[in-house]
Amino acid sequence: MTDSSDDEFDPAAADQREIGREMVDDSTGLGSVMAHAYRGEVDRVGTWRQRLDETTTWAVTLMAAILTWAFSSTDNPHYILLIGIVVVTTFLGIEARRYRDYDVFRSRVRVIQENLFANALDPSQGTESHDWRAELSRDYRKPMLKVSLYEALANRLRSVYLALLGVLLSAWVFRITAFAPRQDWLTAAGVDRIPGTAVVAAVGVFYVALLGVTFWPHERRAKGEFREGDPGDWKESNR
Repeated sequence: MTDSSDDEFDPAAADQREIGREMVDDSTGLGSVMAHAYRGEVDRVGTWRQRLDETTTWAVTLMAAILTWAFSSTDNPHYILLIGIVVVTTFLGIEARRYRDYDVFRSRVRVIQENLFANALDPSQGTESHDWRAELSRDYRKPMLKVSLYEALANRLRSVYLALLGVLLSAWVFRITAFAPRQDWLTAAGVDRIPGTAVVAAVGVFYVALLGVTFWPHERRAKGEFREGDPGDWKESNR
């Protein structure tokens, strides 16, 4: 038999959303459960953060190997650098997918930090979201990705991959110009039967698209720690 009071539960009510205050004042079973849940979510965030770092490490390692081989001899073809661009872009796609999964658990951690622990430390400020318990409950019942693939790609490009791909582009341009002085650079850019003009145009379009994904204004949906709000008086920077 179900208690009728369950039908009247309102997770957005003041006494329900501000359980951080209750956790400090009283020892409750819910407080213990939330502590274990938070520890588990932090562990999952760390696991996915490690997976992101592993992808970046592999991308950097392969890029270094390709650069070393491409400039080890003038007889080595320049298009190995174009293959490097394709490989690093593949790692970008893998890391963007992993970032979307990582953000699921990071967003939960931020919800708990903002509305539970912050409220427990200073109840006078209230909670950031009135229905945070309902939101967290829905996400536990049916987990969903919070950011789009486009935003994930933009994030990873700004963080790491635009710099890596920029290095490969610079190396390729140097390889077909200064490293091949006896040929016109457009001729040197050719790959087998593909004329250099077509190769240069394709590379140019690709990098313009990368810049568009990276810097085109869009609504930020990822729930990060450092890009929201006023940093306040926590500490002052000398820069």
